[in-house]
Amino acid sequence: MTMLAPSQTGPNGRLARDQIEAVVRAVLARRLAGESSAGLQRSVTPGPTKPNLVVNISARHCHLTQKTVDRLFGPGYQLTKMRSLYQETDFAANETVAIVGPRRRVIPDLRILGPCRDFDQVELALTDAISLGLEIPVRLSGDIEGTPGALLVGPKGSVELEKGVIRAERHVHMNPDHAAYYGVKPLDRMNLRVYGRCPTTLEGVLVRVNPAWKLEVHIDTDEANACDLTRADKVELVKP
Repeated sequence: MTMLAPSQTGPNGRLARDQIEAVVRAVLARRLAGESSAGLQRSVTPGPTKPNLVVNISARHCHLTQKTVDRLFGPGYQLTKMRSLYQETDFAANETVAIVGPRRRVIPDLRILGPCRDFDQVELALTDAISLGLEIPVRLSGDIEGTPGALLVGPKGSVELEKGVIRAERHVHMNPDHAAYYGVKPLDRMNLRVYGRCPTTLEGVLVRVNPAWKLEVHIDTDEANACDLTRADKVELVKP
């Protein structure tokens, strides 16, 4: 997290947009020069069960349209793959952007996930949003009407999103065979039990079904830290 210094404000105590972008690009340049390939997601798998369940921690990231990528990185720019995600239709891109919130604070390393979509969406943990000064709702991916926006800054330009910043609702990806095994259907709710040093049950995990999907639960970094997921002994998905 980066804070814009008071000395960088104008006579009325507020930053002009071009000043914000200049500061953010300077931060981006430093980050890109020494950026590590730290992972977007970490996972915990349970003991021997059928089917095999994976729980991944989804760190803050964004999904962008090609039009927005063009404005942030230059006309015709194509995202480059850093690695495939567990759901192999998606990938973590090498590219990141900065997001600027109302508190003049900046997160300079918001990872882009590809491929491009037909809408812009930013997914943050609650602590990220609080730091930026944003009040974000818990929403299913794609349900962005009535959500707040934010300023995104890239190497070649900026985009002021009018909407699209959410906290992603905890959910499970599964295919029809998994749904039959658990006896659930799309938009049902399940509970995720985490066994370990911080035993926890995360309720209301939303079921999403697609023939191409592997069995995978997504929770955000706040939820994962609360239950110490990376040190968990076992995870279990159950009907309430």
